[in-house]
Amino acid sequence: MTLQNLSLWDVAIAALLIVVNGVVSVALKLDLERKLAWAAVRTIVQLLAIGYVLGWVFRYDRWYVVLPLMIVMTLIAGFAGAQRGNRTYRGQRADSVLSIWVSSWLVAAVGLFVVIRIHPWYEPQYAIPILGMILGNTLTGVSLGIERMTEELTARRDRVDMALALGATRWEAAQAPARQAVRAGMMPTLNQMAVVGVVSLPGMMTGQVLAGQSPLQAVRYQIVIMFLIAASSALGTVGAVLLTYRRLFSAEHRFLSARLVERTAARR
Repeated sequence: MTLQNLSLWDVAIAALLIVVNGVVSVALKLDLERKLAWAAVRTIVQLLAIGYVLGWVFRYDRWYVVLPLMIVMTLIAGFAGAQRGNRTYRGQRADSVLSIWVSSWLVAAVGLFVVIRIHPWYEPQYAIPILGMILGNTLTGVSLGIERMTEELTARRDRVDMALALGATRWEAAQAPARQAVRAGMMPTLNQMAVVGVVSLPGMMTGQVLAGQSPLQAVRYQIVIMFLIAASSALGTVGAVLLTYRRLFSAEHRFLSARLVERTAARR
């Protein structure tokens, strides 16, 4: 079996399908036409750019080429993880970068060194796609976790302050919002795992099958990736929620609610 190459004309035909989204937006007066157009342009530009970059990286195949690209990918994911939600606080971007970086690289190292055992470790055909899939899903968990934590603390402010006034520790006052935040961050991965292979065929598995790989071998790779994603998403979400908790509660067991600001106000 040979992989069917796609021409630019084939890609253009598929790109026209975004018109469906535009029609829905116009019909329901969602006012999303500009955002859809901009998202479509960004999709094309970003994917073409990474295609050229990866082609160059694969040709050179050196650690000092692969490692900087992995660092840039991680930083972009960390910055993106801090952009979600109506409320923010000083240090949110650093918390997002740290939680995504530590969890994603730790889990990716286990996958590359212990499970797949590639040599050398920086082989770009493995290292970059695997880290990219882990980063993308960890980013979702971290951003949802931080967003839910800030929203829960805002909504429960009176109860949190009352608990602290009655002698509760900062963790006793914050544990309910923290649990809700971690649950929210882990839910997308759990939902994905519940239907994988039954409702949806993941991208990595589909790509390997299209490239002629044995379906069973492709399934094994996808199982590994799903568990790596689940572990990284859980670790990243917990880390982000705990870092948020440390930012918003003092060592004297006070809720520093003034640090939580509306995102629009923070940009002024």
